[in-house]
Amino acid sequence: MKYIAFITSVLCLASSSLSYATTSASSNNAKLVNAVMPELMTLYMDLHQSPELSSVEFNTAKKLAKTARALGFEVTEQVGGTGVVAVLKNGQGPTVLIRADMDALPVKEQTGLAFASKVITTTEEGLQAHVMHACAHDTHMTSWIGTAKLLSENKENWSGTLVMILQPAEERGRGAKDMIADGLYKRFPKPDYALAFHNSASLKAGVIGYTPGFTFANVDSVNILVKGVGGHGAYPHATKDPIVLGARIVGALQTLVSRELDPQDPAVVTVGSFQSGTKHNIISDQALLLLTVRSYSDETRQTLLDGIARIAKGEGIAMGLPEKLLPEVIVKDEYTPATYNEPEFTKKMAQLFTVELGKERVIEVPAVMAGEDFGRYYKADNSIKSMIFWVGGVPFDKWQSAKETGEGLPSLHSPFWAPDARKVIATATQAMNSAVLTILAK
Repeated sequence: MKYIAFITSVLCLASSSLSYATTSASSNNAKLVNAVMPELMTLYMDLHQSPELSSVEFNTAKKLAKTARALGFEVTEQVGGTGVVAVLKNGQGPTVLIRADMDALPVKEQTGLAFASKVITTTEEGLQAHVMHACAHDTHMTSWIGTAKLLSENKENWSGTLVMILQPAEERGRGAKDMIADGLYKRFPKPDYALAFHNSASLKAGVIGYTPGFTFANVDSVNILVKGVGGHGAYPHATKDPIVLGARIVGALQTLVSRELDPQDPAVVTVGSFQSGTKHNIISDQALLLLTVRSYSDETRQTLLDGIARIAKGEGIAMGLPEKLLPEVIVKDEYTPATYNEPEFTKKMAQLFTVELGKERVIEVPAVMAGEDFGRYYKADNSIKSMIFWVGGVPFDKWQSAKETGEGLPSLHSPFWAPDARKVIATATQAMNSAVLTILAK
């Protein structure tokens, strides 16, 4: 209880007067985490060796649901597919949701770890592929169990409801959507607060990075089917070349960000694929452009999507195509909304983490244009105070080497990404534990 009183008083202080000294309370919290690390690392290595792809996390979900049940949680499986919801009610108070994602990626591991994944499976597309936790969701799940264990064993220190979810298919951008559609906020206590973390391949191991406001981007996938009139490469005047039209569209799309948006409004329009033709001397009758479109606000997102449709049609008209041959723009049903950290709540949690870990281990970082479907939990009900933060995973020796030599570091999704799992798990567990104890303080 002294820990709760101390942290609560800290959050009421102005940031200028906040003490960053390590307290006995935070030291005790660290000791609790260290005590469970041996079993957590055993779990981590097991999860790392047995990854499963998006929406087929059957064994992972079953294994972790069993553990949560043994800790006293009321557990429901198969929510939104393979999702798991574990609820622990402990008297009156707010409801806190903690999310961890379960899915791995079709990547052949090349980390050299003794417990590296050797799993091979079939993807949704029917392809044989190696499977790896190349985004290190195994550290997320392990910390999820660590947090559940500490909070279930110290119920006298908090009051309220804990809703801990294991989400499928984050890498496909649909897991959160499926769980919400399956009644996450109706079948289970609706959260007042939502928390998650993601390991970082650009921060030193054990360092927390936070971003008030937008932290991850809206992500849209857009197809542009460019039509034309095919023919012989030697007689281009008798055709309407879709490759030339496609090239014009690619060039014109660059003006959406550079000339139609405020320079301080970040956005991305990337043409990731341009497909057309089969032979040197044949002009095809169509081309296909595949785009990824990134933004933060809903208004900017709509500006980009409307602009893509306008440019594609306008370039088709400029080439002299009839209405029936104008380019067709298809916005795929794979939209991932931007993730928004409620600023005041985020800053308070950052202050708390600073007290827990020290000033040098908690830093504000810029938003990124990557996608993360954790944003859906806030998007579905913006009364929820939501925050996702980074936990650095770059091992110290690799960090130092990269700093001295200028060599790059493996990124998330790289076959070489091997975070300092112990530091990621310990740091995240300590941060999550202290966050919940503070929010649900008696």
